[in-house]
Amino acid sequence: MSFEETSKRLGRKLQESVPKEWDGRKAILELKEAGTKYWKQMEWIGFYFQYLCETHLPPHMTVPGPRYGNVGFDGLCDIAWDFKAHAINTSSHQVIVNDSAAIAEAIKDDGAVGVILALGEVVYNDDERTFKAWHDELKGDKSKYEIERIRRGAWSRLRKVFFDLKQISFIRITDDTLVKCGSFQGDFRNADGSPRREKVLLDLEKLEEDLIYFVEFD
Repeated sequence: MSFEETSKRLGRKLQESVPKEWDGRKAILELKEAGTKYWKQMEWIGFYFQYLCETHLPPHMTVPGPRYGNVGFDGLCDIAWDFKAHAINTSSHQVIVNDSAAIAEAIKDDGAVGVILALGEVVYNDDERTFKAWHDELKGDKSKYEIERIRRGAWSRLRKVFFDLKQISFIRITDDTLVKCGSFQGDFRNADGSPRREKVLLDLEKLEEDLIYFVEFD
């Protein structure tokens, strides 16, 4: 089956089953009640979309996908796939995807890697950060990240509280795509001083030939 045919089949399934409006509180509670490990994450939108794909795409797609060393892909349907979400009402048009070396190996094996990308408009927390306070109370103990942020005196970012889904895109990544991509965290290090693995950074403004199919949500 071609990439476009696979994308159309998966796209129809997601269009039938994925809600258009994602309320942050409801989404996090849904993740928690489903017993997932995602519900404590600050960037809940991406994890919620991953959960929706994991819930609705099988048996059309095997979840999770293949592993390359310590790096795993989200799904497998002819080729390896990852699920991502991105806010379109921000200044950024770049999306961080998977490990660069793992993507290169998967492309070597199957000719391409697929990305299912949810695009929508976000609403942010109010200045009093009531959403963050609600989420912190739900989690109980402060995370190591939050404790370290407070220690540094760093400002707490506004949290995304709502996502209005506009489109789900199906992007094919090949060696030609990688030539147009940047990289992320190549110079970053983990807390123990070890280097972080470099990730592929997709520029959505340079993917005209790689965006194979999309479904819209009115």
